Amino acid sequence: MTYHLPAGKALGGPYVVDVTPEKAGWGYSSLKILELPPGGSHSFETGDSEWIVLSLSGGCTVESTDDFGHDTFRITGRDSVFSGVSDFAYVPRDARTTVSSTGGGRFALTGARCTRRLPARYGPASSVPVELRGTGNSSRQVNNFGAAGVFECDKLIAVEVITPGGNWSSFPPHKHDEHRPGEESVLEEIYYFEFADHEGTPGLGYQRVSPSGHGRNTDVLAEVRGGDVVLIPDGWHGPSMAVPGHHMYYLNVMAGPEAERAWLICDHPDHAWIRGTWPDQPVDPRLPLYTAPSQ
Repeated sequence: MTYHLPAGKALGGPYVVDVTPEKAGWGYSSLKILELPPGGSHSFETGDSEWIVLSLSGGCTVESTDDFGHDTFRITGRDSVFSGVSDFAYVPRDARTTVSSTGGGRFALTGARCTRRLPARYGPASSVPVELRGTGNSSRQVNNFGAAGVFECDKLIAVEVITPGGNWSSFPPHKHDEHRPGEESVLEEIYYFEFADHEGTPGLGYQRVSPSGHGRNTDVLAEVRGGDVVLIPDGWHGPSMAVPGHHMYYLNVMAGPEAERAWLICDHPDHAWIRGTWPDQPVDPRLPLYTAPSQ
């Protein structure tokens, strides 16, 4: 199994990234990246999964139709993942969904197999908690648009992380591949990367996943660039390293078999001590890159 999928290696049908449970060899998590030209549209069946449609760039209209009715949501979106928080739309399983865009854009479809059908809903950008996590060169920004306890889903957990150039995130390395009630939950995870360029020079970073002794003993040390995907079925993941001069963005999609939808992690015992140093250091002054707009 290849866990690092460079840009162009995860193509599928109309999607520039098409990660499904079948392709990943796991049970729940999905990610599709859809690029639409001005005036373009795309329809898909949600099937046995729930989905959040999130703008990476541009605005769109999301329509969802099922046996319970028809819903239409207008997503304002944003210029890029480095320019602001985006609003989003949730569409349930067993529905037909159409994404259309007058001006064109790139849109992430984050999905998870689920059993409950929840109603289609709109998520305003103003409701997205923007969290600053870590301090010093471990500082990063987390946009918790689809986090557990923030936005209701059946299985899906999805967040965005922005790491300033030169910083490390997903650190200390952590895992969520054992069922330990109240301490750790089993979650498959997808990382999707984008980078800020510098005067036209593309950015890059590095991603580490090391074996935890569970599952597949996933082992990855990858140079990642814009459009790359890393699959994490198990293992200690982190750090995610942004090279100096280039901010790094990644979209995390998680889901798993747990009855409780919760992000419960275990820090790597060799590096957990680093959290104890955070109170003595300031947060990187470059953060936040932006905050959620007022309501």
